Amino acid sequence: MNIVETRGLGLRTRRGWVYRDVDLTAASGELVAVTGPPGSGRTSLLLTLAGRFPHSHGELRRRGPAALGQVAGVHEPDPTLTVAEHITERLLLLGPVPRRRRRLVPVAAVRARRAYRRDAYAAAVAGAGLTDAPLDPDRYGRDLTPVERQVLGLVLASLGGPSLIVADDVDAGADRPEREWMWGALKRLADQGYAVVASARAVEPGVAATVHRIGDPAVPAPALPAEPAPDRPAEVPA
Repeated sequence: MNIVETRGLGLRTRRGWVYRDVDLTAASGELVAVTGPPGSGRTSLLLTLAGRFPHSHGELRRRGPAALGQVAGVHEPDPTLTVAEHITERLLLLGPVPRRRRRLVPVAAVRARRAYRRDAYAAAVAGAGLTDAPLDPDRYGRDLTPVERQVLGLVLASLGGPSLIVADDVDAGADRPEREWMWGALKRLADQGYAVVASARAVEPGVAATVHRIGDPAVPAPALPAEPAPDRPAEVPA
């Protein structure tokens, strides 16, 4: 089932186009990678898909709630809380999954929210399928590496049992082994039934993801030769 669909989606401001003509579909259980150069509008597009940013052109349809992973400057860890405290706080804010939604929320999220009083960190990480994550529960938000920030963002996003999870710049500040691990983690998250849309400058070879590239400059059309001005008859003085 398609969770998010766009047709001709665009955002134009007084300074020009942020992104334009985006046709994108992400289904339940699918990993979609949005790639493009810096300044191509990847972050703005992801925020639009999650319902956190407007669009000015085209159509956007989304089924079910969306959750943000790590988005620099928008959705980041609290520097004064540990990883475990982030998770406990989020679970307390979310509360139990309402009975009427339990069939719609991934089983992993339900189990994590039921188990938080026993061991919130272990339940949440296992629920997201990230038990091999490079994450220390006692590490403060201000000390997290770029990859650790991404992992924490994904774990927190999964706790709400959303239909769509978006994460921005998942390859930023990561070396090749870290990038390979991150794409594998995103695919495992999608395999649980989430639609996952992640932005990056590029996708590692062999990643099982649908790649959607934006922001490439259009090739300018060749200029037409100027037509010669028609001959004008000489003016006859009166």
